Amino acid sequence: MIKPNSLVIVHANDVAPTNADGTMRFRQNSDLFYLSGVDQEHAILVLFPDAPDEKQREMLFVRETSEHIKVWEGVKLSKEQATEVTGIHEVHWLDEFSKFFRLLMIQAEHVYLNLNEHPRAEILMESHETRFVKECQAAYPLHHYERLAPVVSGLRQIKQPVELELIKEACEITKKGLERLLKFVKPGVGEWEVEAELAHEFLWNRSNHFAYEPIIASGAGACTLHYLDNDQVCQDGEMLLLDVAAEYANYNSDLTRTIPVNGKFTERQRQVYDAVLRVFRQGVAWMAPGMVLKPYQDQVGKLMEGELIELGLLKAEEVADQDPDKPLFKKYFMHGTAHHIGLDVHDVGDTWRPMEPGMVFTCEPGIYIPEENLGVRLENDILITETGRVDLMESIPIEADEIEKLMA
Repeated sequence: MIKPNSLVIVHANDVAPTNADGTMRFRQNSDLFYLSGVDQEHAILVLFPDAPDEKQREMLFVRETSEHIKVWEGVKLSKEQATEVTGIHEVHWLDEFSKFFRLLMIQAEHVYLNLNEHPRAEILMESHETRFVKECQAAYPLHHYERLAPVVSGLRQIKQPVELELIKEACEITKKGLERLLKFVKPGVGEWEVEAELAHEFLWNRSNHFAYEPIIASGAGACTLHYLDNDQVCQDGEMLLLDVAAEYANYNSDLTRTIPVNGKFTERQRQVYDAVLRVFRQGVAWMAPGMVLKPYQDQVGKLMEGELIELGLLKAEEVADQDPDKPLFKKYFMHGTAHHIGLDVHDVGDTWRPMEPGMVFTCEPGIYIPEENLGVRLENDILITETGRVDLMESIPIEADEIEKLMA
């Protein structure tokens, strides 16, 4: 997929600081992990398929470990261990990179460098790769520079069998967490206690952490799409929206359920819940090879319009006269229905690339009614296959009757 005589350079993520001398938990650059399997800071992957010297076609640079590092930070990869993990035989210490880098740059014509090009990313801090792009272009201004992101993004959208197994395991751990919650939630529990129950179940099953910051939103909080406070007490008669999921081996799942705090839906809650469930069921049924996300979202929107009219939230005549660029359903369903999922929760993808076998998407319709302190969202992870789709979370309870039965 890359041009002849091309050099590819991919860096590990920085270890991000907090305050004082604190650091955040390390999260590897997804592209470096995808291409190499290295899950360690201070690493550089170099690929030069057309290098005259075979030993320079595939190289990995890692920080030289020591007894001091072992004591303070733990065991790091030796050269031999790095080869075992990655299959890359040419492993060098990081301080040798500059020597090889100059030699390879002189031989290469095209240079592929990597940046975070996710369309929803708001880039406020310079990453290691951003700094390297500046340094590289300043030192070697006459090379032909290329974007690696579209190349790796195109590869990552199609999940390989081993990736699917890891995503399925993340889904299975998430299932265990939800089943635990259905027995735990009742009036008077704190949203933070719900989060603690999930954290215990996920860690117990060898998930390193939540796939994303958990959204545990009771009552009016459910109408805030990215509610993260998780500090309210769940009240009798409220609904509890749970957008919570586990990761496993750096691969993610993404689940949303909305349950009655007291274990029993009111008539209105059940009406809204069933409306969202009908849109969810049809939304999943439409996912198949050839479907494109933009028209897919438009179809789901039309379906949602009908449900909102039935719920008395929209009037049919107003919908008929609406501005097509400003559909009225957006007042109650303002987000997209599907996104890629994999190494990142909002995984890399192309809005206009048709669905293909091996892609994994979420399906997540919702209805949010602030004036009723009621928000309902349902979400599963869907694998596209040759003949249609497979719901990777099909065994996780979603029917209202099933939710009530398990909570009882």
